[in-house]
Amino acid sequence: MSMQIETTTANSFPRAAKATKAGRKTYVYLFLGWVMLIAIGVAAAMLYTEHLRQQIATDIAQQTQQQLQVVQEDYQKQVTDLKDNVSTEMKALQTKVDSLNELLAFTKDSANSKTDNSNQLYTQLADVKKKLDELQKNLDVLK
Repeated sequence: MSMQIETTTANSFPRAAKATKAGRKTYVYLFLGWVMLIAIGVAAAMLYTEHLRQQIATDIAQQTQQQLQVVQEDYQKQVTDLKDNVSTEMKALQTKVDSLNELLAFTKDSANSKTDNSNQLYTQLADVKKKLDELQKNLDVLK
């Protein structure tokens, strides 16, 4: 009987040694699997954040371009309106200058030595001429 016990004990030790080696391999494979899963997760997170960063940069660039276009259109509209206003004012002022010239010519022809109305008209004409020159400069700057 003692032989049976010894055989059983002798047979059980090699199995335990084989089980320990197999358990170690299993743990090594599990550890490597976890490391690979973590590495894949980190790589995927980095790729996704880079994709989001590029998408946000593209969206911001498009929004900025749209806003610049709106500002440019508004600026062009303002410049056009200002040119139209200056042109209209210059035409009105030119009409006044022409009518003052006619009045001045008429007054100069009909003036006698006792009246000095022509001097007042020359002063008014000089003021109108100054305003006309200022408007002309503003129009030249706008062009």
